[in-house]
Amino acid sequence: MNLKPLGDRVVLKPVDKEERTKSGIVIPDTAKEKPQEGIVEAVGTGRLLDSGTKVPMELKVGDKVLYAKYAGNEFKVDDIEYLIVSEKDVLAIVASNGKAKK
Repeated sequence: MNLKPLGDRVVLKPVDKEERTKSGIVIPDTAKEKPQEGIVEAVGTGRLLDSGTKVPMELKVGDKVLYAKYAGNEFKVDDIEYLIVSEKDVLAIVASNGKAKK
């Protein structure tokens, strides 16, 4: 990807949720909730404080994260949907074994 977010922004690729319930009922597109889970595709250089100090990013490319429901700006690149959010809108990093990372 040729996107480099600025400052404390992060580019996420939203992860689609299951389209069926556990009982097998298909959920139509109009009833689906907006995804709140995504994979970090790119990160900015960090937040710049008023003192001029740069705070490094906690996230890295490849992290699976949970983010605020209505956070960020959506856009498409080569027919792939992405979301740019501020690092403060990312709520948690999800570990692959189901336990959150520290």
